[in-house]
Amino acid sequence: MDSNNPVRQGQSVIVTVSALGFTVVEPVEVVSVVSLPDRVGFAYRTLPGHPVNGEEAFIVHRRGGEVFLTIRALTRSAPEQPWRLLFPALSLMQRVVRQRYLRSLS
Repeated sequence: MDSNNPVRQGQSVIVTVSALGFTVVEPVEVVSVVSLPDRVGFAYRTLPGHPVNGEEAFIVHRRGGEVFLTIRALTRSAPEQPWRLLFPALSLMQRVVRQRYLRSLS
């Protein structure tokens, strides 16, 4: 994926996350894109091989001089091991990462 081009509906993307010496591959597909003057964002669904199963959306919008980020996630454990066993830890990591996204807007 070229980071200089916007995402497109139907686009498949491989997200990689590295932590503690491990790299996790997270295949996703963009299912929706929002591109309005005061609102931009996208939603994706996980593909087989992703550590969780579900969808997540990221929408940034402006109201007056303020900027807001809305993150919505509907996830559950992926059916494969070890992800099923690790789901409680993955859920906690999702919350930590979301807080970092929100702090980046400050």
